Amino acid sequence: MDGDLYQLVKTVHMLTAAITICCFVYRGSMKLYDGEYSPPRWLKVFPHINDTVLLSCAAYLAIQSQQLPLTITWLSAKVVALVIYIGMGLIVLRYAKTRTQRATAFGLAILSFGYIVLVAFNRSATLGL
Repeated sequence: MDGDLYQLVKTVHMLTAAITICCFVYRGSMKLYDGEYSPPRWLKVFPHINDTVLLSCAAYLAIQSQQLPLTITWLSAKVVALVIYIGMGLIVLRYAKTRTQRATAFGLAILSFGYIVLVAFNRSATLGL
């Protein structure tokens, strides 16, 4: 049963990660197109709910597999990339003053998200998961 629950949580984690990047690409693209873009309220709230589920699943998976950040190098790298992704997302969506700043932060956010995914897939392939 625990293996089934672990696989379900892993699937939800991957689904919410896909939703996260889709929401960010949409909002970030709109912000690049129109620096004054303000999304509808639901699109401001929904990503926070989704990201809470995403991070809760990540915590469950880390605890269940006994692979905690700061003790496992690859997981620590993902956490650092996550912090970079969040920081660049804040710049794109809130703090950038120019289109160049938004575009640079947007690109760095996408790269850091891609790095997180590559580390996850590489780790899964290494373990045969």
